[in-house]
Amino acid sequence: MDIKWLEDFLSLAQTRNFSRSAEDRCVTQSALSRRIQALEAWVGADLVDRSTYPLVLTPAGKMFGSAAGEAMRLLNDARAMLRVEEANEQVLRVSAGHALSLNFFPQWLTSMQAKHGPLRTRILPANVHDSVLALVEGNCDLLLCYHHSALPIELDAQRFEFLHLGDETVMPVSVPTRAGSPAFSLPGAKAEPLPYLAYTPTTYFGRVVQHIQARAGQADCLRNCYESDLAELLKTMALSGHGLAWLPESCIARELAEGKLVRAGGEQWMLRLEIRLFRAIGQRKPVLDELWKYAAACHP
Repeated sequence: MDIKWLEDFLSLAQTRNFSRSAEDRCVTQSALSRRIQALEAWVGADLVDRSTYPLVLTPAGKMFGSAAGEAMRLLNDARAMLRVEEANEQVLRVSAGHALSLNFFPQWLTSMQAKHGPLRTRILPANVHDSVLALVEGNCDLLLCYHHSALPIELDAQRFEFLHLGDETVMPVSVPTRAGSPAFSLPGAKAEPLPYLAYTPTTYFGRVVQHIQARAGQADCLRNCYESDLAELLKTMALSGHGLAWLPESCIARELAEGKLVRAGGEQWMLRLEIRLFRAIGQRKPVLDELWKYAAACHP
């Protein structure tokens, strides 16, 4: 059972309107309906009477709504107390995508600590949507993410500020042949499409690759043979010779240097991304303020 289902249900109980609650919850009406149905399946009873307009709660829905409201109150109170304790502990909570968590953050933190001094951090790997939501809802102190003008991370500039920490190039790679050329090289041929190790379309890197393909100026000939949310898994498959994959350079720096992977396309098949660090402007936490001030001096 997902806690978001409870929040969806409590919103619906208040508005008695799927369309209005979907707008309040920032989801589509069909997604909200599926989540309410999933909650009903978990409870084992119909919670909403859909035969009336406006809709009403069933007797089971009224009983469950009272319990759900109390549960959310207790959970929110506990979260508020824990946030106060964490603030006092001076632990920096950093939400970041999996690739940045593995390949960029450790080295960046080491460089910060070398001059700033020891820092207590907690890394929270997540997809882009959940990482941004963690910052917006106050569940992390810092958001580390990629940014491109065509694929922006949209945060209110009045509430959040950012630092540009560096850049990252996403490129197509393949295992080499004995001669050192890529075994699978773009754009490929219609007669024999290249085996393609793809990101799932809803991931950030999935959207990055779609943007690269759209602006390349020529069609590619690819055959999807494997799909994953994670760059590290695609890297493992690429190293095993299963096909071509687009990967961030920091993820494959060693493999490129050792010749285990080689570029599988020209500049038109690559994209440069910014690496940004966000924080909420109004959040006051001494260790966060100190790190931000130091990081801003290092990354003007």
